[in-house]
Amino acid sequence: MFSLIRQINLLWEPVYPYLSQQIREMYYPAAVSGAVSGCSVGLVLDVGPFAGVIFDLKEKGVGTSFAIAAFPRQMSDFFQQELKMRNEAGGISLIETDPALACIRDNTVDLLVFRGALFFPSLFHTDLAVMYRVLKAGGIAFVGGGFGKYTPSSIIEDISAESRDLNLKIGKTSVTADEIWRSVRGREVEAHMEIITEGGLWVVIRK
Repeated sequence: MFSLIRQINLLWEPVYPYLSQQIREMYYPAAVSGAVSGCSVGLVLDVGPFAGVIFDLKEKGVGTSFAIAAFPRQMSDFFQQELKMRNEAGGISLIETDPALACIRDNTVDLLVFRGALFFPSLFHTDLAVMYRVLKAGGIAFVGGGFGKYTPSSIIEDISAESRDLNLKIGKTSVTADEIWRSVRGREVEAHMEIITEGGLWVVIRK
């Protein structure tokens, strides 16, 4: 199972620069308004077993501190190896945690990215209220999955078949926007989120 997750993370390497472009566009308005001052200020947290876009965000100067919140536990070794290979062992922290982000304090994250969050119930349960809890005022979370709106069709065509096969083997399921809204109905996070479907299915949470 976890070897398949490692494969898909490496397969998606060409996507990360384009996905990070979409993330940066949403982060910058949040960064220049409210409590966060400046486009390159704050903690960037890449969450879960499908982390990876953080490397491109750091390279492009989005954020001043960086961390991967890794789970399940078996993924920690993979990310540790990735950090060493990229000479990022000191530049990006590795935090072993769980889907409830028990090791992440409230109101500490400026930009949170959680790819694959909505589609793998056999691996973990995602509570969107948890993402809201750890965000600072003015922070933003980008939670969901997809190639993003800027990834060229040539890259999508190159990896889509293998990506689909690996995702199914890992246990990917389908989810709709209506199901996501029902899961948060009546909770505080509901009033602070939107769902976008361009380039995938993404929940954007602003605090």
